[in-house]
Amino acid sequence: MNLSLLVAALVAFAATTVDDLIIVTVLFTASRSTGRPHARTIVAGQYIGFGAIIGASVSLAAGLRVIPDRWVGLLGFMPIAYGLWHLWRLRHDGEDAAPVAASSVTSIVAITLANGADNIGVFTPLFRSMDIGLVAVVAAGFLVLVGIWCAMGAILGTRRAVVATLGRIAHVVVPVVFIVVGILILISTGAFTLVGDAFTL
Repeated sequence: MNLSLLVAALVAFAATTVDDLIIVTVLFTASRSTGRPHARTIVAGQYIGFGAIIGASVSLAAGLRVIPDRWVGLLGFMPIAYGLWHLWRLRHDGEDAAPVAASSVTSIVAITLANGADNIGVFTPLFRSMDIGLVAVVAAGFLVLVGIWCAMGAILGTRRAVVATLGRIAHVVVPVVFIVVGILILISTGAFTLVGDAFTL
């Protein structure tokens, strides 16, 4: 297995789901204080929504199989572009991390999907740069991590200060990690060589 791609996948999951962790934490906080949404509703909504995100990413990656392997690594510029775009937005517009209220499985799925554009943009080039066996392992690992994220949200739901801290740092940390993930893809696939060759022509 390509260790660097596994590390990149783990980092990508953590980076692209920090905002989702904040939302899950707030939902569990609401669940404890008002009884809604139920814990099982939060977990179900997260799994359905994130399952759809993984399915979309894998499907898009499969469609990109027509791209020659030696050019696959150039897809690493996708998360780099996302990271730079987020940093630009942060500098010019600021960010609002406040989650939308939700109390049903459908609404939680909708929130998860709404937060999933960056996930798909980062996961797709990652999956395309892996063989089928590694894609299966990473996809299964992501689903396990969703459960861990829900458990963390339930625990953190009793600690409002943690939610506030996550909200303050996520907007800066997340785009930087996007850029790092993109660079890891470029390195692990040897795409930097192609870029270097292009500049020497």
